Amino acid sequence: MWYDERISKHKDSANPKFNLCCSDGKVELPLLQNPPKHLQHLLFDHNAIDSKNYQQHTLTYNMMFVFTSMGIKIDKSIYNIKGPPTIRIQGQPCHRIGSLLPMPGKEPKFAQLYIFDTNNEVQNRINAMSQHSGIEANILSSLSQMLDEHNTHANKFRITRDRLTQNEVHDIKLRLIANCEKDGRIYNVPTVPEVDALIVGDIDTHSRRDIILETQGGQLQRIDELHSSYLGLQYPLLFPYGKDGYRPDILHRATSTCQKRKRNRVTMREWFAFRLQCRSNEAQTLLHSKKLFQQFLVEAYTMVESERLSCIRNNQNKLKVDKYCNLQDSLDSGSTRGLHKGKRVILPSTFVGSPRYMDQLYFDGMAICSHVGFPDLFITLTHNPNWPEVRRLLTPLNLNASDRPNILSRIFKLKFEQMLSDLTKNHWLGKVVAYMYTIEFQKRGLPHVHLLLFLHPNNKYPSSDDIDQIISAEIPSKEDDPELYMLVQNHMVHGPCGILRKESPCMKEGKCSRFYPKMFKPHTLLDADGYLVYRRRDNGQTISKNGVIIDNRYIVPYNPKLLRKYQTHINIEWCNQSTSIKYLFKYVNKGYDRVTTVIVHDENGESLHVASHHDEIKEYLDCMYA
Repeated sequence: MWYDERISKHKDSANPKFNLCCSDGKVELPLLQNPPKHLQHLLFDHNAIDSKNYQQHTLTYNMMFVFTSMGIKIDKSIYNIKGPPTIRIQGQPCHRIGSLLPMPGKEPKFAQLYIFDTNNEVQNRINAMSQHSGIEANILSSLSQMLDEHNTHANKFRITRDRLTQNEVHDIKLRLIANCEKDGRIYNVPTVPEVDALIVGDIDTHSRRDIILETQGGQLQRIDELHSSYLGLQYPLLFPYGKDGYRPDILHRATSTCQKRKRNRVTMREWFAFRLQCRSNEAQTLLHSKKLFQQFLVEAYTMVESERLSCIRNNQNKLKVDKYCNLQDSLDSGSTRGLHKGKRVILPSTFVGSPRYMDQLYFDGMAICSHVGFPDLFITLTHNPNWPEVRRLLTPLNLNASDRPNILSRIFKLKFEQMLSDLTKNHWLGKVVAYMYTIEFQKRGLPHVHLLLFLHPNNKYPSSDDIDQIISAEIPSKEDDPELYMLVQNHMVHGPCGILRKESPCMKEGKCSRFYPKMFKPHTLLDADGYLVYRRRDNGQTISKNGVIIDNRYIVPYNPKLLRKYQTHINIEWCNQSTSIKYLFKYVNKGYDRVTTVIVHDENGESLHVASHHDEIKEYLDCMYA
C-alpha cells in the first residue's frame, strides 16, 4: 500500500490503517497457492529459454488452453506502438462454451480440445492458433500435462473423454455447478461433486447459472459472470488449480462492527481488490503473468462495471424513473429524441462515466465559468515512464515498467498532485481561483490530465508579451541552457510528421491532424478567428528527432519552469476567449470514446420500431469500448 492511501482518521497515527485491499478487515479470502512446479519455472526462471518464450507469448499460451471463448475483440493495432504494453478491448465480455464434441466437419475449439482427438492434442491446439508464431510444442505439451494433473476442470473433461470412448455410452451431459457448498472464504481445491456432474441421459438443473454441456450441438451457451468457474475456465494459466473465482454468496469476515452493516457479502470490486494485492505469503502467479495479467485486469474492470449496471437495472423503481421521463427534451441527444415515450431504463448521473454524469460535470464547469469568468490556461500533463521514481520503485522488484501498470498510475497521480499544488497553492502561473480537470488514458496506455485554470483578475495575461513570459513554442539555445534544450528535445517535439515523416500516427489523408508544422511567426498574436498564434521565430535553432532535423514549427507550447521540474510532456495553452469555452468544457468532460451506430432496417425497408423501449444501460454498453 502507499502511505498517502491510509484511512483519513488514522493519518496521524503511528500505526496507520489501510482499507483498499480488504475493506478494513471485512474481506478475507484464501490466499493463492504457489503454482505447479513447471509453471513456477516458466514464470520466474527468467534466464531459461522456455521461460522467455512463455513470458513473451503468455496470452497465446493461455488462449490455447481456455475452455471458453471470450466474446470480445482485442484491438491489436496498438501492440507495436511506443509506451507500456496495452490491452484494449472492443465490446462487452461474454464468455461462451459449446458442446463437448464439434459438429461434423468442424474443427475442435476451446473445451472440445480436451476431449476430441487427444492423441494429436498438441498439434490440434497449434492448428487452432495458426495465426500465431513462436509457440513451442514442448511447452504446450508440458502445460497440458500440468493441467491434467492439477486443474480440476481439465481433469473432469478428461473423464468425460474417457466415458465417451466407451462404446456403450453415446449421450453424456456435463453439468458445471454454479453454487458450491463450501464457504467462499475458506475453500480448498474443489472436489468432484462441488465442480461438476457427469450424467448419462436427461438432466434437470437446479440453478439457472449451471452450465449444461451436451455431447454434440451447434449452439453456444453463455456463462453467467456470477458463475464460480467464470474466471477459471477463461484463465487456466492464472488459476492452474481451477479454483473458484468470484461468488455472490461469499460472506464478510465477522468483526465487532458486523451488526451495523447493511450488507454482509463481498462485492465483486472487493473480491478483485483483495486478489490484486501483492503479499509476501501469497503466490505471485497473477502479478507476474505480464500481458495475460493486463488482460485479466481489463476484464475485471468490465465485470465490476457490469455488476454495478445490473444492480441499477434491477432497482429502477428506487431511481424514480418517472421523474427522469419528464426532463426537458433539450437534455436528450438527437439520436434519442422521442424514444422516452415507451418503457425507459435509466442510467443515473451517480454512475461514474455515464452520459448523465458527464453532462453534470459539463454544467458544473459552465456554472464555475459564469461565476469566476473564462478559464485562462489549458494544460495537458502526460505520464513519463522514465521518471526516476519509476526506476527507483521498480528496480528492487526486478520488474519492467510494463509489468506493474498500477505503480505507473500511482506515480502519475502523485506527480499530478504535486503540479496541482505548485499551480494552485504556490501560484507558479498566477493566483488560481478555480480549476477543473479530467484524467484519461492514451491508446498507448499512458495516463494524461487535461486541466483548466481560472486565474484571479489581477493575474490575467492581456497582451502577447505577457503570454510570452509563461508560454514558449521555440527551441532554447543549446549553449545557453543545455538542460532545457534536452527536455524540449525529449518531450516537446511533435512528430516529426508531414513531408519529414509521412507514416507518423498523426497523419490523416496526407495531412497532420494536429496541423503541424506551424507557420513561422515573429510575434504572438490572435488570428482572425480569435485563436492565439504563438511566437515561432525563424532564428536557425534546430533539434534532431528520430534522425530528422526540425525547427520551431514542430515545437509544442510549454512552460519552461514546469518542464524543468516535472520532465515530461506538459502542453500549456492560453484560452481566455469566449469562442472556445463550450468546446473546452465538452472536451474535458467528454467521457469515453464512442462508436457510431445505425438503426437496422427490416426486409421491407422500414426502420425498426425502437420507440417502445429506451434502454440507457444498453446504449452505454453497446457504444463504449475500453
